[in-house]
Amino acid sequence: MRSIWKGAISFGLVTIPVKLYSATEQKDVAFHQVHREDGGRIKYKRVCSVDGEEVPYSDIAKGYELATGEMVVLTDEDFSDLPLTTSRRIDVLQFTPAEQIDPIYFAKSYYLEPDGQGAKPYVLLRDALERSGQVAVVKIALRQRESLAALRVRDGVFVLETMLWPDEIREADFGFLEEDVDVRPQELKMAESLIETMVADFDPTEYKDAYREALQEVIEAKVAGRELVAPEVPTEAGPAVDLMAALRASVEAAKRERQGVTAAKPAGGAAKTKAAASGTKSADAGAAGRKAGSNGAGEEEKAPKKRKTRRSA
Repeated sequence: MRSIWKGAISFGLVTIPVKLYSATEQKDVAFHQVHREDGGRIKYKRVCSVDGEEVPYSDIAKGYELATGEMVVLTDEDFSDLPLTTSRRIDVLQFTPAEQIDPIYFAKSYYLEPDGQGAKPYVLLRDALERSGQVAVVKIALRQRESLAALRVRDGVFVLETMLWPDEIREADFGFLEEDVDVRPQELKMAESLIETMVADFDPTEYKDAYREALQEVIEAKVAGRELVAPEVPTEAGPAVDLMAALRASVEAAKRERQGVTAAKPAGGAAKTKAAASGTKSADAGAAGRKAGSNGAGEEEKAPKKRKTRRSA
């Protein structure tokens, strides 16, 4: 990996020199826009909308458009004069329990490596942070933009999670939150039973990007000149007519899958159940739900209570 930033963690009077690396990478298949006839790359020219002339990159500046349509042009000098106190520092602002930070705030993950003579204070802060069970809330400036971030430990290395500012989080203001939605006790109990049946330890290696793999096969087939065969798409189940019957059928299907996975495991092995059902399995559960009809409709013993789905602030 190649570091993209160098600076220091500022923790009280302690300074820890570090290098910063991107912790993740996208595995998307990259494409170019090309001419269909000969495969030539499509290029774009930077053209001024006022005089219609092509503009060299050296003459391009950043512009902020006003509500009136007028443009405020900013130069590199304007940006260089802005105060970025954290331009080369990661300032520790406070320590807080990790569960108090909603994951919706997280934007991008980075690794931090000790630089130069920073190994000892790095390990000291790392071990102290792990023992405390806290994460550090910090401030950092990357690419001329200052961000909040959370500093945590993963596999012996600091992970810096840049965060969005509070005014960048949209409010989930949906109409159904103000509606009274009736949920029968039997339906709630059956849904909880379905969740319990599908509980398993999370193992990310059990999942894969099937679409990307299929797309790569199509590309390889094109290269090899083989005949292309469209992948089969599993039939999706339609909407359930009866919610209770669909939940019951889903629980039974999940139980059957868990029993099958357990039977296939070697003796003494830890049985793992995938939480994500396959398309065929979903179709079986949906079909069973429709066949069951309204079998659970008369099982209610007491009048249901109405509950608002709006959560209190």
